[in-house]
Amino acid sequence: MVRLAAMAKGFLRWRAPARFIADRRGMSAVEFGMLLPFLVLIAFGTLEVSDGFTVKRKLTDITSTMGDLVAQSKVITNNDMTNILDASSAIIWPYNGSTLKIIVSGVTIDTNNNAKVTWSDARNTTPLPVNSPYLLPPDLVVPNTFLVVAEITYTYTPTVAYVLSGDINMSDRFFLKPRLSTTVLRTP
Repeated sequence: MVRLAAMAKGFLRWRAPARFIADRRGMSAVEFGMLLPFLVLIAFGTLEVSDGFTVKRKLTDITSTMGDLVAQSKVITNNDMTNILDASSAIIWPYNGSTLKIIVSGVTIDTNNNAKVTWSDARNTTPLPVNSPYLLPPDLVVPNTFLVVAEITYTYTPTVAYVLSGDINMSDRFFLKPRLSTTVLRTP
């Protein structure tokens, strides 16, 4: 009898690994553990992409707003331009506005289709030199016209994906014709 018990005990030891392999109770936990890194990567990737699109949309809003506010005026003073450029901080919030570079310029196109900067103002960068040539898209070159050009450049720093991509430079440019007059004058 003792011998039979020892044989049964040995048989059970031999069957234990087979039972462990055949047991499926922990399979879901193992699969979840294997998929968790990919799920976390997808979640953070989705957040980063949507955050990047939000910043790009805000930059477009800033560019169009700056150009539109200037194009609605007959005359722009220093105080007006300061207020217009300050509005960019409200639009870009809650993102960092210190890397936001804005240039708002008046461009005159003469009878020979030469576009030149009439005046220019900037925030966090240098304005365009007055009387310097300005390269416009061919469709916008109309003799004896004036355009308001708003340009923006922004260095976006991703929150999580910075290790993979580093800083991302974004830019936008907007062209508008004056609404209330043929030109927008810039006075001190």
